[in-house]
Amino acid sequence: MFDLDAPAPELPLPRAGGFDSSFAFVRDGYTFASRQFDRLGTDIFQTRLGLSPVTVIRGADAARIFYEGDRFGRDRSMPTSVTHLLQDDSSVQSLSGTAHFHRKSMFVRMLATNAALDSLGRITAEEWRDALSRWPDEVTLLEEVPQILTRTALRWAGIDPSGNDIPARAREFLSAINTAASLGPLAWTARWQRTRTESWARELITNIRRGRARVEDGSIVATIALHRDENDLLPDARDAAIELVNVLRPVVAVSRFVVFEALALYRHPRVFVAVSTASAISPEVENFVNEVRRFYPFFPAIGGRARREFEWREHEFRLGDWVLLDLYGTNREPRIWQDPNRFVPDRFIGWSGDPNTLIPQGGGAMLDGHRCPGERATVTVMAAAVPLLVETFHQFSVADQDLRVSLRRFPSSPESGFVLTRTRR
Repeated sequence: MFDLDAPAPELPLPRAGGFDSSFAFVRDGYTFASRQFDRLGTDIFQTRLGLSPVTVIRGADAARIFYEGDRFGRDRSMPTSVTHLLQDDSSVQSLSGTAHFHRKSMFVRMLATNAALDSLGRITAEEWRDALSRWPDEVTLLEEVPQILTRTALRWAGIDPSGNDIPARAREFLSAINTAASLGPLAWTARWQRTRTESWARELITNIRRGRARVEDGSIVATIALHRDENDLLPDARDAAIELVNVLRPVVAVSRFVVFEALALYRHPRVFVAVSTASAISPEVENFVNEVRRFYPFFPAIGGRARREFEWREHEFRLGDWVLLDLYGTNREPRIWQDPNRFVPDRFIGWSGDPNTLIPQGGGAMLDGHRCPGERATVTVMAAAVPLLVETFHQFSVADQDLRVSLRRFPSSPESGFVLTRTRR
């Protein structure tokens, strides 16, 4: 007898070829997941990475499942080396539930208010123009912009940049990002640099708490130093130091997006003309910034661990299942973005603003989801950089160089770093 009320047996998910896809992931880079999705004709497949089983998903519906409903947590969702470099232990990204909401609300209050964003845009413009006046006759944007944004990040947080070795501090902030996908000596060196940066931040936090360092009330550094996690101060100054670094470092990391903006303006003269007379808050600049974030490679994917059992696309996810959301592939998904391999800022005219379609830094809602609380700060810096790049192109020309962008290197950038030579002052 057949039991007509019995649930249908779960169908096995499509699988990537081979026992483990680690080599294919390194070989294909940002396009690894998309190649498998297209080959298998699906938006979900299973494989192994580093011998661990993982389910890979893409698309707006996948992002919605991943970020909404508190289905996934970040604990053990990425390799330990990556977690230590990009977030470190006890950071807001490592928390869940009420603790995560309480800590994250601090970041939203600090980083996403209109006053904070206006200040960030103004400081970015001041630091850029000051650097532009002192640049030699040849510069590489991938080297210069991180230093501008290091000074910007420090000032925005309420820290005097004059007491810091800016080139060294910029290298420290970027080392975690540049070597996140590396193993061995490069990763060890980056971890040491992150520890050195955290030691600097911990000393600053301790001095603020003991009244030995004077900072402006309400500043970002003061807010973090004196933040109370539910009932008390962050129990260890190191925890506060980690969160301070996790505010400063992402601002500096936006330098890669700024270099991609320069590349887009150079590659697309009509776009350059369209934004050349626009202000940083104009719709033309907003659409341009969104298209840069969609089109150019930033984070390839983000991981999560299932916090409970649930079903999606006729697949049962179990507690602890490891899942990767394909960020790069979702930003290039043809069912979301028409002609996705063309750079077309006008595609954002009339865009619905669905937070699960444009996900270069993740999706979901800002406050009660897992969307990065610094995303608005990223957009602010990028928008401020557009008229600044236009000014720069009036004084510098693009040198003959290799501007290819490799999709096999994490994180990617123009091979030459985008070299400019002065034409006039």
